[in-house]
Order: sequence, then structure tokens, then C-alpha cells
Amino acid sequence: MTQFHHIRLELAREADHPAGDPTEGYDIVAPLDAEGRLDGDALRAEPERGHVRSFLSGQTAGTGRLRHGPGGSWTLDLDGGDAGDALGFRFADERFVAGEYVSLTSPSGGQHTYVVARVAEV
Repeated sequence: MTQFHHIRLELAREADHPAGDPTEGYDIVAPLDAEGRLDGDALRAEPERGHVRSFLSGQTAGTGRLRHGPGGSWTLDLDGGDAGDALGFRFADERFVAGEYVSLTSPSGGQHTYVVARVAEV
């Protein structure tokens, strides 16, 4: 059975952040199946439950909705416009379990990797 979970993504190691940065990332409320994969059908059934919060320097930088689109795409729709949206890279194939890595394409077009720092049922 699919349950909604709070997923904490923190910026992983990259050139500008050789140790990663736990103060930069996303908090996502999303439905996960038993294997830890996003469940688009469950989100379509209860779209109001899919939330996103981006944070930078530990402070909220934006809030919005998690969206599941055509072809299995996933969007972090921040602040209701396209300018702040981040796109999940192969999110349909990823497992959202602590210690795994996922990638997002930022609004500026750059791709960043995040570690799944925590997952808790809500």
C-alpha cells in the first residue's frame, strides 16, 4: 500500500560544495510505494497532499506542489510559476530511501545531485 512520506533531500558533493551542503535542498511530501518509489497514481488521487519546500542556508526559499506529468515526469512546482520549477531527473526510476542519490534540474538549467537524508511516514 502506498503511503505519503516526508522526504528530505540535501545537496550532495559537487565542485562548489566538496563536502555537500545539508543547509541546501528540498523537503518533499510524496507518496512512496513499498520499494520507496514515487507513486503517480496515489498523487493523482490526492494531489493536495503533494508539497515541496526548497531551502537555502537552512531557510525556506520557496514552497509549492509536487506534480506528476506526462511520460512519468516529476516537477517541484515552486511558487506557482515556471521560473522556480525544478525537474526530477529520472525520478520515476529512483528509490527514495535514506542514503540514495537523486538528481534535479534547477530552474537555471543546471543539474544537481542530492542525497536522500531522511524519509519518514506522514
